[in-house]
Amino acid sequence: MTNTTHATHTPGAPGTARPGIDRLERLMGLMTGDEKHSTAATSTLDALWVLYDRVLRVSPGTVEAPERDRFLLSKGHGPMAYYAVLAEKGFVPEEWLSGFGGYTSPLGHHPDRTLVPGVEIGSGSLGHGLPLAVGTALGLRAQGLTEPRVWVLIGDAELDEGSNHEALAYAGPAGLEQLHTLVIDNSSASLGWPGGIASRFEAAGWSAATVDGRDHEALHAAFTAPHPGRPRAVVARVEPKR
Repeated sequence: MTNTTHATHTPGAPGTARPGIDRLERLMGLMTGDEKHSTAATSTLDALWVLYDRVLRVSPGTVEAPERDRFLLSKGHGPMAYYAVLAEKGFVPEEWLSGFGGYTSPLGHHPDRTLVPGVEIGSGSLGHGLPLAVGTALGLRAQGLTEPRVWVLIGDAELDEGSNHEALAYAGPAGLEQLHTLVIDNSSASLGWPGGIASRFEAAGWSAATVDGRDHEALHAAFTAPHPGRPRAVVARVEPKR
């Protein structure tokens, strides 16, 4: 039995409900100097907002709490949307945004976990986030912490990296139910996968769904669907990268 559901319309089609995005776009507008990665930033905006606004159990006051949910941003280039969400939710001051990318700013062109409250990993080379998320889920299991959930956001092109294939191949048979992978699919992968990205995860024993990456209700339903005994993958389809 398959758990894959497919988007039925073009991502971001007129009529798609996107509450709160106007505020985030204003915050993103305060950050300049990384225009070449603006598409990478906006591709993640809706999925990040739904996660932080409606799903993740973490707040500015619980960033060190053992019981918190962990969010790992593997797709770290173009982090303006991530910073906007963190500012909107009170993890970082809005005043930091205008200094984005500056020499003295804590907000770099890749998030730094030692400088930005709420950031779990420092990103850089693509392909590291999912293996780190697998290790995080295993660590929580070893400590007997069964409530925290681990989320990792990756880009579809990261699935060209062998490290991710090894990680997802391991996680399914290991039954890492706490692990959730969000794949932003903007058709930038060089290799792809027959039958679509979700089928790759399903073949490795994951629960998987494909949804419109601009539809907040579809994203929320996919993020919160039960998947007992298996890790979960949500593929969020957005406009193709140009």
